[in-house]
Amino acid sequence: MTSRVRGRLFGVLAVAGLLGGVAVPAASAAQAAGPEPVCTIGDSRITELSGLAADAEHWYAVNDGGSSLEIFVLGRDCSVRHVIENPADPYDVEDLALAGDGTLWLGDTGDNRKQRDTVALHAVSPDGDAVLYRLTYPDGQHDAEALLLGGDGTPYIVTKNVLGGSEVYRPARELSSPGPTPLERVGALDLSATETPGGPVGSAGSLLVTGAATSADGTVVALRTYTDAYLYPAPDGDIVAALQRQPVRVALPNEPQGEAIAFEPDGTLLSGTEGAGSAVRAVRGATDLVAEGTSGNSGESGASAGGAASDGEQAAGAQPDSGVPVLPGIAIAAVVAAAAVFGLSRLRRR
Repeated sequence: MTSRVRGRLFGVLAVAGLLGGVAVPAASAAQAAGPEPVCTIGDSRITELSGLAADAEHWYAVNDGGSSLEIFVLGRDCSVRHVIENPADPYDVEDLALAGDGTLWLGDTGDNRKQRDTVALHAVSPDGDAVLYRLTYPDGQHDAEALLLGGDGTPYIVTKNVLGGSEVYRPARELSSPGPTPLERVGALDLSATETPGGPVGSAGSLLVTGAATSADGTVVALRTYTDAYLYPAPDGDIVAALQRQPVRVALPNEPQGEAIAFEPDGTLLSGTEGAGSAVRAVRGATDLVAEGTSGNSGESGASAGGAASDGEQAAGAQPDSGVPVLPGIAIAAVVAAAAVFGLSRLRRR
């Protein structure tokens, strides 16, 4: 995302945020200790941290965008130990996921201007070999910053919608390289507006999905916004089913532009933000909170507080606990966005 486009988009969202967010009932109230700073990324090459992954030995980090594939291998002191490189030129890398076989999947899915004919995934081996998989949406362009990997290796893309709400897609058939492989829509998601401080766009940022991760054992799925993380129980490893359950919300306050999230093998949740000299923070025992916060309802299906409705299901009626109702909220946000875009176009013509 260019700085000019980012500035315009953030301006629209900031105005919309003043009018209240699209909301559904609050997520489970299980509490976590606040995120603790672990270390600070001082390397000047990592200034737009957008994706994180972790294994037992290292962290892996990617920047937003870039003109080649670069994965920074970090120690747990945030120092760069190695860089996995491939000359392939991506369009807009936004997230990172680590497969069980060590393959690093880069979500080249950013499209804030809604102008890409295809989005892409890059499967990168530890020695830098890369395979390109192009993908097409069934219903037009989407901007997306969140990538999940199922236990069977299936990738899931979660979109980022400036009017609130997100959609979940996965390949409709086996991936082929270079493709394109068609995607299918398998769910939709609405989050509540929160009062967690942080992010570049005020309260509207608490509705925008900016990253995702799956726990090492596949039993917890996490989505994050600029301000909060949502942890969904996935006891059977089914990501679509998990996103229909009630999540546990973990606040990630005061990150200037929080987009990165990952799980350590021990269940610690890691988060990070764009910006030079940014800190990686940790929420210890995060996966344990899911069992505590969802006891008695982890087997429920269908749309629930903060959860997704799978295609073919009717979402539960969403009424806000703050802000404005769903349909009026979308209408107001749409008017604000349209007015802002119209204003920008007039300024460009002058």
